[in-house]
Amino acid sequence: MAKPAQPEPEKLSRGDAHGAGLSEVRSPAVNAQLTAGPRARVEVGDWLALAATLDAQSVDFVYADIPFGTGRVHRTPAGANRVASRVASREGGGAGGADAASFDDRFAGPAELAAWLRARLVVTLPSVRDSGLVAIHCDWRACAHVRLLLDELLGPAAFVNHLIWSYGLGGSSPRGFARKHDDILLFARRAGAHWFEAPRVPATSARLRGQSKKMTDVLAIPAINNMAAERTGYPTQKPLALLEVLVGACCPPGGVVLDPCCGSGTSLVAAARLGRDAVGFDVSERAAQIARERLWAARTADRGLLNVGPMARPGTR
Repeated sequence: MAKPAQPEPEKLSRGDAHGAGLSEVRSPAVNAQLTAGPRARVEVGDWLALAATLDAQSVDFVYADIPFGTGRVHRTPAGANRVASRVASREGGGAGGADAASFDDRFAGPAELAAWLRARLVVTLPSVRDSGLVAIHCDWRACAHVRLLLDELLGPAAFVNHLIWSYGLGGSSPRGFARKHDDILLFARRAGAHWFEAPRVPATSARLRGQSKKMTDVLAIPAINNMAAERTGYPTQKPLALLEVLVGACCPPGGVVLDPCCGSGTSLVAAARLGRDAVGFDVSERAAQIARERLWAARTADRGLLNVGPMARPGTR
């Protein structure tokens, strides 16, 4: 993931009591004084720098879809950039071109990726409430390293779940089982003190017909296909259904979700739809603008229930 130098953010005090504990951050990208209702804020900058601006004990759920260490730069697939193309067109860029939504996923190996993550978690963890949860979304390349890191920083007793997001898309190799899942490691900030509400799904057995049961740790949720209405064109975008499950289960109503690698903003939209406040960081201005576009669309669909402050229409500053 790209790690460009960012200007030092200016830390501001919260001007209202709702959601007290979260600091406002003024950046060139956005200056959002958020008021009533579910609030969402997107900041441009590196997770490492922006996490230091958060107040202690102010976040209920951290969801980080970290770089996977694929060794390449991910870019918007040709013909897939719906929201991204609107942003590019408005900002004078070519949809699908070199300046389309992208991120750098090149690391020397899983050890370097784990060191990158360690530095950011150390700064972030003081902002997480004792009742909070931390979810790191990764895959087979770094999962073992991330698990050991979380054991070290939070303690083995803080482990809650190793979630498997099972999907059907993607290729396969004749030399092994087809890899059709991602890993989401879920840890409590303090062992035994976390808030959690188990998601429920329709029961499938005849005995429990018409009833519901707890969702298991295998989340069988389809990946976003090429024709999906929610598809933005942002590379590696995750489905809204997946993030709604995670946010609903791991963040209490009215709580605060932090996504420090927010990309196209799926977690922020999920939080807003479920009545949670949301803060997103990303090093990419293009990604941040796509996230704001989606948040604006969610606000419009909900007829003002989502407050995105004086950002106004995306693209207006």
